Amino acid sequence: MQVTGKVVVVTGGANGIGKALCEAFHSAGAAKVVVADMDAANARAVAAMVDGAAFKCDVAQEKDIAHVIEETERQFGPIGLFCSNAGIGGGFDPMSVNAGGASDEPWQRSWAIHVMAHVYAARHLVPRMKARGGGYFLNTISAAGLLSQVGSPAYSTTKHAAVGFAENLAISHKADNIKVSILCPQGVDTNMLRSIPKGPQSGDGDLTPEQVAKDVLAGLEQETFLILPHPQVLGYMRKKTENYDRWLGGMAKIQAKMREEFGK
Repeated sequence: MQVTGKVVVVTGGANGIGKALCEAFHSAGAAKVVVADMDAANARAVAAMVDGAAFKCDVAQEKDIAHVIEETERQFGPIGLFCSNAGIGGGFDPMSVNAGGASDEPWQRSWAIHVMAHVYAARHLVPRMKARGGGYFLNTISAAGLLSQVGSPAYSTTKHAAVGFAENLAISHKADNIKVSILCPQGVDTNMLRSIPKGPQSGDGDLTPEQVAKDVLAGLEQETFLILPHPQVLGYMRKKTENYDRWLGGMAKIQAKMREEFGK
């Protein structure tokens, strides 16, 4: 896929990877880049930089996503690429004594943003894309959705679910010419990464958001389902599937080391 001439929506576009995606799509010749974010002020600032448009949007709310889609298509034309990029880093606690946690709140918030936001985008865009012969979804997930996230069961679980939904979206609508890519980086130098405890995602080749955006453009051009800015993740995936028990043991050692360092 070439984004040239396309209308593109980026949720979580006010900062981090989302901002870099907006800039990259504009530079690549997108007809209009729509920046959707709860941070309305920064969304407007990014939109001004890319001659785009901004909407305040809480992706956990179906009505907000439906509004962004409806207004984007009414004002600027059919959405060629929807980037469901917004995410949170909540629920990180290396010292937690119970993977089930003590409260539903981090689970529910992570589920709403990391899973249902993708579902809502598909729910409201798939019929439109089918009617006009196709379209493209880019869902920002994480290497945690392929591997795991030591220190945050809620993050890891919901990112795994996001991978599962994207797979089903691709399978269910391949015949409708609706394409799907998932973006699964490890550490990216963003506010979110800096806000969580250091773990295996840190120090393993942290990338800039701009580099990730370049990798996204290349992945979209090739129309590959899995976009891995950190190529080493593929090796980690292979090790996981080759010997699950050994992999779990290795991750448990990382958990123990994190707890030791975090508890000092």
